[in-house]
Amino acid sequence: MKGKAVPRRPAKGRRRSTTASASKKGRTRPVTKGELRSLRAELARAGGGGPSRWNANPDDVQRSVVRLVLALVEFLRKLMERQAIRRMEAGTLEPQQIEDMGLALMRLEETVTDLAARFGLRPEELNLDLGPLGKLM
Repeated sequence: MKGKAVPRRPAKGRRRSTTASASKKGRTRPVTKGELRSLRAELARAGGGGPSRWNANPDDVQRSVVRLVLALVEFLRKLMERQAIRRMEAGTLEPQQIEDMGLALMRLEETVTDLAARFGLRPEELNLDLGPLGKLM
């Protein structure tokens, strides 16, 4: 039998995996052209051409960094605001602490808004797109 290719048979009781069962086991399968077209159309409908990316243009680097920093500050401000509300509802804050915290959070929000306007950023631009995770806020 030298030189002749003999097809291997799967072990007794085992079948060869099909594309459907292969994907269930974590294996991948090739994507068809139709599926790619469908995905591209869905992305175009959802976000007008895909998620925004970091702009490597040297003239816009400062604006990109400011956008990232302000997005993180706004995210943290909202978290602190929610925590303050929880503490207030639980009764663990004194009236003066509630007043001070509210004032600090309002000033922080004003500062973020002012800095965003100074760099030509709209508030919705601070809500970063995290890809498959969704929006930041």
